[in-house]
Amino acid sequence: MFEDAKAFSGFSVDDIGKAKEFYGQTLGLRVSGEDKGMLFLHFAGDTRVLVYPKDNHEPASFTILNFPVDDVGQAVDALTARGVRFERYEGFDMDDKGIVRQEGDRPSIAWFKDPAGNVLSVVDRTL
Repeated sequence: MFEDAKAFSGFSVDDIGKAKEFYGQTLGLRVSGEDKGMLFLHFAGDTRVLVYPKDNHEPASFTILNFPVDDVGQAVDALTARGVRFERYEGFDMDDKGIVRQEGDRPSIAWFKDPAGNVLSVVDRTL
């Protein structure tokens, strides 16, 4: 029934204007749909993610988007220069940049939040 459907994911934010600025300018993603009061984030392969406003928004306590990168350290440096602050979580051995550097089959990863408090990550592309 859905095998040919172009399904997409979505998540809420508390301020669509701040989301547009963060995802479009800070992260450099192509965004559309603001004329309809929501956003679509556009990714490679014609993939879209819906971002919609919600009055009683509660930030996701889990990672909602993972951005695969070739070098997590370089990505963290570039995002930090754009004003992004990286999160620290108990139970993870993180370096001074907030990167969990894994070895073997586990990828390196660093988490940050959007203006609505939703959790995002940059993760080693080998995942």
